[in-house]
Amino acid sequence: MNSRPASFDELDRKIITALMANARTSFAEIGAAIGLSSTAVKRRVDRLRETGVITGFTATVKPSALGWRTEAYVEVYCEGAAPPRRLAEVVRNHPEITAAMTVTGGADALLHVRARDVEHFEEVLERIRAEPFIRKTISVMVLSHLLPDSPEAGATQAAPDIAADDAADVR
Repeated sequence: MNSRPASFDELDRKIITALMANARTSFAEIGAAIGLSSTAVKRRVDRLRETGVITGFTATVKPSALGWRTEAYVEVYCEGAAPPRRLAEVVRNHPEITAAMTVTGGADALLHVRARDVEHFEEVLERIRAEPFIRKTISVMVLSHLLPDSPEAGATQAAPDIAADDAADVR
């Protein structure tokens, strides 16, 4: 991947908009909509991928279909100044954490957590709190999505298998 800043024009913006709306849209369909050949669209998409503007293509799935029935946001408060690199290491060890970011304000980080149910969420929360530099957490459970078509409303991975979790507990 190239690290130089990407420059793109209005046609690139239209291509990106079409792909964000439906990543399965064919280059021919995009080209017909914006006045380019499918080959020209492909060249532009390749360039946008090479320069890091387009970082990937994914399917958004209804979380409950994958076993995620509980969702929450967790504010994390750390002892002292926990470096973001250390926080990143911790969140990578929890497949239930679907997004994590450092934030301004009182909290040090905000985690988006998906779980099978409330009991599973509580177990995840206890694992997070067991980290030695975590001082406290504040959780907010999601009741419903006001923008159901947003990426945040979908899931990108299945819930861990209950049998696999039970086997891990035995170890």
